[in-house]
Amino acid sequence: MYQTWMRYFSPGPVHHRLGLVCLGVGLQHGALPAVGPRTLDHHVAVVISAGTGWLRTPDHHTHTVTAPALLWLTPGTPHHYGAAPGPGWDESFVDFTGPAVAAYTELGCIEPHRPLVPLTDTTAPRAAVHRIARAARRGNPLLEIETAAAVHELLIALRHARLDPGHPTDPVLQALARDAFLPLSVAQHAARHGMTPTELRTAVRRGAGRSPKDYLLDIRLGRAKELLAATELPVAAVARRVGYTDPAYFSRLFTRRVGTAPVRFRAHQGRAVPGGWSDRVPDPDHPPVIGPRPSA
Repeated sequence: MYQTWMRYFSPGPVHHRLGLVCLGVGLQHGALPAVGPRTLDHHVAVVISAGTGWLRTPDHHTHTVTAPALLWLTPGTPHHYGAAPGPGWDESFVDFTGPAVAAYTELGCIEPHRPLVPLTDTTAPRAAVHRIARAARRGNPLLEIETAAAVHELLIALRHARLDPGHPTDPVLQALARDAFLPLSVAQHAARHGMTPTELRTAVRRGAGRSPKDYLLDIRLGRAKELLAATELPVAAVARRVGYTDPAYFSRLFTRRVGTAPVRFRAHQGRAVPGGWSDRVPDPDHPPVIGPRPSA
């Protein structure tokens, strides 16, 4: 016995310009019939929240699926899977496509070559799927927009769900973030961790979906923006604080990456952002309030 509910959508060209569109959603439970063998022309994320089953990959290997787990079904790749006999499993799925798929894949949120992904928890991914299901009510004029937004949320939730705190890449990313402002090259960072540069690149690409250089650069420039917006430190001092001994190089790098020079960035933020600076993470239940500017 099994229970199933599903809806399918046909978003238009303007919706595809949102980057991702939802093509279908389903919630299923029990001894479901096997799926496939088949090949699709779009992506599907199948989230298994409870139970066990199997997945047969194109290399003819049969893999045991144990919840919590994610099955990635990718365009053009044959797949064949099903719940184990008996009680079956608890499954939710989302069909999606769009031009942003390429970026999410490059960033490591979609893994075409890893069809079976163990998860730490399915609470957040299922919440995103449930948002799609609620948006799928008949007559919803914002259906395509709401479901598209939830697909973005789902991909992020799945990315977090596979970040096991015990995963060997986590300490590396944490250490890089801690040491990001030291004036060290990627090779020097690697040596600090007893790794070769190639091993470090592999670990950071797996954990953060980008190269060590880009990972460090994003942290450095984010901090530089904060210092430029919230302090009166000279640009040269900001450069030193984020790990650059040559302020001219820092300014060129900042301009190329951000699209504006550090001094212009500061001038714009000074006009646009009232308030002060804090290094505390705000409490979502008590967000900071920006009061009126004091009179001159």
